[in-house]
Amino acid sequence: MSQWSQVQQLEIKFLEQVDQFYDDNFPMEIRHLLAQWIESQDWEAASNNEAMATILLQNLLIQVDEQLDRVSQEKNLLLIHNLKRIRKLLQGKYHGNPMHIAVIISNCLREERRILAAASMPVQGPLEKSLQNSVVSERQRNVEHKVSAIKNSAQMTDQDVKYLEDLQEEFDFRYKTIQSLEQSDKNSTLIKQEMLALQAMLNTLDYKRKEVLSKIGRVIHEIDMLMSNMLTEELMDWKRRQQIACIGGPLHGGLDQLQNCFTLLAESLFQVRRQLEKLDELLTRLTYDGDPIPVQRPQLLEKVNFLLYNLFRNSFVVERQPCMPTHPQRPMVLKTLIQFTVKLRLLIKLPELNYQIRVKATIDNNRRFILCGTHMKAMNMDESANGSLSVEFRHLQPKEMKSSAGSKGNEGPHMVTEELHSISFETQVCLYGLTINLETSSLPVVMISNVSQLPNAWASIIWYNLSTNDPQNLSFFNNPPAATLSQLLEVLSWQFSSYVGRGLNSEQLNMLAEKLTGQQVSYNDYQLSWAKFCKEHLPGKSFTFWVWLEAILDLIKKHILPLWIDGYIMGFVSKEKERILLKDKTPGTFLLRFSESNLGGITFTWVDQLENGDVTFHSVEPYNKGRLSALPFADILRDYKVIMADNVPENPLKYLYPDIPKDKAFGKHYSCQPNEVSKPSDGGGKGYVPSVFIPVSKILNDSTDPHSPSDLLPMSPSVYAVLREHLSPTYLFLASSPFSPIAN
Repeated sequence: MSQWSQVQQLEIKFLEQVDQFYDDNFPMEIRHLLAQWIESQDWEAASNNEAMATILLQNLLIQVDEQLDRVSQEKNLLLIHNLKRIRKLLQGKYHGNPMHIAVIISNCLREERRILAAASMPVQGPLEKSLQNSVVSERQRNVEHKVSAIKNSAQMTDQDVKYLEDLQEEFDFRYKTIQSLEQSDKNSTLIKQEMLALQAMLNTLDYKRKEVLSKIGRVIHEIDMLMSNMLTEELMDWKRRQQIACIGGPLHGGLDQLQNCFTLLAESLFQVRRQLEKLDELLTRLTYDGDPIPVQRPQLLEKVNFLLYNLFRNSFVVERQPCMPTHPQRPMVLKTLIQFTVKLRLLIKLPELNYQIRVKATIDNNRRFILCGTHMKAMNMDESANGSLSVEFRHLQPKEMKSSAGSKGNEGPHMVTEELHSISFETQVCLYGLTINLETSSLPVVMISNVSQLPNAWASIIWYNLSTNDPQNLSFFNNPPAATLSQLLEVLSWQFSSYVGRGLNSEQLNMLAEKLTGQQVSYNDYQLSWAKFCKEHLPGKSFTFWVWLEAILDLIKKHILPLWIDGYIMGFVSKEKERILLKDKTPGTFLLRFSESNLGGITFTWVDQLENGDVTFHSVEPYNKGRLSALPFADILRDYKVIMADNVPENPLKYLYPDIPKDKAFGKHYSCQPNEVSKPSDGGGKGYVPSVFIPVSKILNDSTDPHSPSDLLPMSPSVYAVLREHLSPTYLFLASSPFSPIAN
């Protein structure tokens, strides 16, 4: 079943989540019509390869054209109209930046997988609950409503200033008319009445000036209160959501909404500033005793400039954190001398700023590292599909400086993966007479000099962003705090859903909890230390918990991904629980689990019944990436044979736990069938019968047969037949893979 088919079967609350991340950037109609084709492409790789992204975009447009031809024959007018619009939209948006649509589609597919994983969980995790708090959503709606109201108030005040200007012009004209009359005319009754009228107009002018200043003051106060409270909280929430998304959590939306709010507030403040300038202009033409403009205007203008400074300062954000294109799911881990990308955005989108803001990137202040490559670029509205004012650095690379002694500092495999650094960005905005210096920084990054350091560096990134909201605590690992077990397990499930397409269920998480703590504990109040997670070896093992888990992720990604996504690998289950699950099942029922003693190993265990009715369990020696590179795991399950007492090889694997016929579960993942014969070559040469590797084991009698530690040796059916005919069963067993009755 395709991923999109699974999505469509979700409950309405999950479908609402899916609906949130499909828009004109990637319309849901295209996702629906091209579901299988979209899922068969490697969008993740294309998001970091412009040539590949260009080809995929062209193929996407071809697929849309084919759908257009189909619906045209069906004369579906509405769908024809929508597809034409979508095709034009896609070509217009991404023709100059094809990697952007690859990023969008990759994120959408990943978010679908996360939601599918969340739907299989009995309860929502504590971190995700906090991110989807209804109070937060209500505040966001309130912010948007208040910003709109402020914009309307500023526009209404514009009309009041215009009325005041017209009134003053009329007063000025009538006053100058009287001033031009002869002295004798000024003493006439008519002129005296006109003077009284002018006094009344002056009183009205004074009232209107005070009224306009009062309205401007209220607008400024409303902006100040909104920025100090709700807007600041909304921005901090977005930054927290970004932190969580970087370690595999839900995609962080809301930046476009924040941009709209920041832009409208900036426009309102500049509008108020122009109103104050107009009042100053009116003041030069007319003033009087008790005039409110010279008293109130300077204070109001100072407040407006202060708010503009703070608004611009907060609007300068890191939209996409530093990330090596080679490891898109491991952001904030940077390898020396390898390029990384990072994207900045100014949330105040004003046409006057396009190409006028130049951003400079630097790293730390301790001079240990420097940034090589293009470290200064101009922000523009062409960098992103939605026209935001942004800049993306694509060719930066960190380089470690040589120490004073002439040798490298910590360069090499011993570079500390808990040492945090920061990429900083600075720029200057000059607009309408204002000059504002802006600074922002990335989340802390970890530097490595060898890819082998990446797993531990990624563990540091996980722990930091899980444990703190502080965006710049570079001394965090001097005394790392403990983490709540329930939140850590949720993040571990995210690692699987984001990296290998399927998260962990409650039973799998229970096993990991016991692995971490050595006991059954309550998730809610248990605190786990950093050392327990990543520094201390597991009991009786030569590796840490995180190294063990990372090796499993790597095994899934490279060798058994389709089986994992289908949900047929139980994976995280202890040997004790395994036997409880299998003991009452039909003989030949088996399950797949990850080795607890071998790094990156997977084994299978099946249940059998002896003649006396006793139940017995058999586990094979774990398969690692070396052996799975030679033989696909699905084929191993299909062809696996055991030499029984009568020397007849049999496949003992019948049903995948709980009761799924083996071929039904894994059939679609089998490669060519063992009995398939190749055709003669085109050159007329003699055809060959293909050899097929068959994994063979022999069940040992513990009382008589010795155990052997040798690795599995797959062999073709023809070789196996020859060996069986000419060699004794004992020698045959030694030539094939031994069966390990107790596998971990």
